[in-house]
Amino acid sequence: MTDTPVSTALGPLAGMTVVTLAVNVPGPAAAARLRSLGASVVKVEPPGGDPLSRSNPAWYRALASGQEVVRLDLKDPTDRASLNDYLARADLLLTSSRSGALARLGLAPENLRREYSNLRGVAIVGYPAPREDEPGHDLTYMASFGLLSPPEMPRTLLADLAGAERAVTAALALLLERERRGGNGAGHAVVPLSEAAAFFGEPWRFGITQPGAELGGGLPGYNLYRAVDAWIAVAALEEHFWQKLQRELGLEDPSREELQEIFGRETAKHWEEWAAERDLPIAALGGTPGTHSNEEE
Repeated sequence: MTDTPVSTALGPLAGMTVVTLAVNVPGPAAAARLRSLGASVVKVEPPGGDPLSRSNPAWYRALASGQEVVRLDLKDPTDRASLNDYLARADLLLTSSRSGALARLGLAPENLRREYSNLRGVAIVGYPAPREDEPGHDLTYMASFGLLSPPEMPRTLLADLAGAERAVTAALALLLERERRGGNGAGHAVVPLSEAAAFFGEPWRFGITQPGAELGGGLPGYNLYRAVDAWIAVAALEEHFWQKLQRELGLEDPSREELQEIFGRETAKHWEEWAAERDLPIAALGGTPGTHSNEEE
């Protein structure tokens, strides 16, 4: 199947082509970001399609929007030749398969560098070498770095999306280096999702978000409160916000319990509007499951 590409002529990557073999979440999220920056994206899926298209069709369509989507069996000589044609015209190849699987398809970095001197590659993997072929998923990466609160499942795919952003950064660095140095320099980058999770876990590891710490509920001005109908987030972290919040509420150095008593008198919408009028950072908790925007970037 082929989607009609959306014009990306105004982006900084206009004129560049990305071929992506990556399915599920990290690769498609990275490809969508590169497309939003102006690149033309060819999304090569296996004959059965991207598993995300079955598990969450709406998100799949959002991530693949504006891309040329083709299905190829890379073990078939004819389809493999089609991939070669795409690669010959591409600036970047994005993958998320294990290195052994790529090598068996003739897509190891050394092969690509030899056959396509202009092509740069970003490989999204689970773990850094020598563990790059170990299995893993967002849940296991987050578990390793203390980012879960059992029995609740996480509300986002932190490692996958953090890894996607790292893949975009790696891609931009490779393409910039190619433009500055021509054919010299690195042609391939590896992005381990576990390292992305480890980086996002640093606030917890260093203690600033642990229970009772400065950003872990220890400050009355940076906390969650129950309004009449929903929870609100109060983020008066800087001293000027904290002092202004106290003045507007007619309080002096209030405790969390005192603030809870006041915020519990009105609705979450009331407090959002009240804060907006006073230039204070207060927001109701949102994010209704199953909702999504149809707007394109």
